[in-house]
Amino acid sequence: MSTPDICVEKGHAEPEEVAAITAILLARAASAPTDAAPSHRPHRKAGWRRLEREPGFRAPHSWH
Repeated sequence: MSTPDICVEKGHAEPEEVAAITAILLARAASAPTDAAPSHRPHRKAGWRRLEREPGFRAPHSWH
């Protein structure tokens, strides 16, 4: 093993701390479903409006 898979950018991690983080990451990766369907449907149109494409005036009685 010439290069480490996990690198501590700041501070100093003891080998036990690195082992604990590695165990947690591996457990989470193993428990994640691999063939799960997306949890939401993609929207067919944007949730926001472009103001330059809106008409200049809306009638006061409209609910649009």
